[in-house]
Amino acid sequence: MTGRDALIGIACLAGVALLAGLPFVVADYGLSLAINIMSYTVLATAWSLFSGPTRYVSLATVAFFGIGAYTTAVFVETLPWPLVLLIAMAVGSVVAALVGLATLRLSGVYFVIFSFGLAELVRQLVTWFEVNKTRTLGRYVFADITAAQIYWQLLALAVLVFAIGFLIGRSRLGLALRAIGDDETVARHSGIDVTRAKVALFVLSTVFMTLTGAIMAPRWTYIDPAIAFNPVVSFTVLIMALLGGVHRLYGPVLGVVPLALLFEYLVARFPNHFSIMVGVVFIVIVYLIPRGVAGLVEDAARRRVAAKGTA
Repeated sequence: MTGRDALIGIACLAGVALLAGLPFVVADYGLSLAINIMSYTVLATAWSLFSGPTRYVSLATVAFFGIGAYTTAVFVETLPWPLVLLIAMAVGSVVAALVGLATLRLSGVYFVIFSFGLAELVRQLVTWFEVNKTRTLGRYVFADITAAQIYWQLLALAVLVFAIGFLIGRSRLGLALRAIGDDETVARHSGIDVTRAKVALFVLSTVFMTLTGAIMAPRWTYIDPAIAFNPVVSFTVLIMALLGGVHRLYGPVLGVVPLALLFEYLVARFPNHFSIMVGVVFIVIVYLIPRGVAGLVEDAARRRVAAKGTA
């Protein structure tokens, strides 16, 4: 490990320690905003963990988020909290593996359409089960979990997704995924097991999405399919990741923080026009910042280096 790596590690540990102390110094509204930012940090980073290197645009985020939320609603009153999270992780993994094996041979717009349809399919299945089997459409979530505990669990999840992303980026799997993103046909002819690599990372990324939904469920007290599987979640995660930049591990955070604050303002001031404004933000990002904030930062750094070289 170089001295630079050691300094980066110390800075990261100090940052995590500062974030862990946040619930002790902010009021209820500040903590609620911090929970929102932290949850989207995990979701957007997990999304880019798969979609960044493979360039597969997924709109299925809310399918797994909702699975986690409903798992909590079903089991939280009868099972210990760690076991509830393990069940949510297992259910999300199984669904992701089945979906991945069946659909990751698709690419481009076909995968986008299918991923969006998957979220709607899961929502309809949950709705049918609730109405026809339990005879109720929603569930109350009574859990002895404080807002601070939810925040700390999301913080731990964020640290874990960054650590795993860092390790994958420096592994053979990460190299294989980047090759798949550049040209899947060439990667396949180079001896890479394309299907196995894509499914493995897809399952891993959805585990974090599912756990985020499970952890966030007690915040609502009451959930139904329309809340748990709201498609706005998938589009919000996509917009945040694109704004920050999906080709760098830290990129999504650069999009989460400003957009979370902006959306909080828009929801409070323009609740009836929020969806329209989200669409406008998405169009602006795609046309004006195609490589995200991370790309702008890297371009600026390269220009400075080039300027020094010619000076």
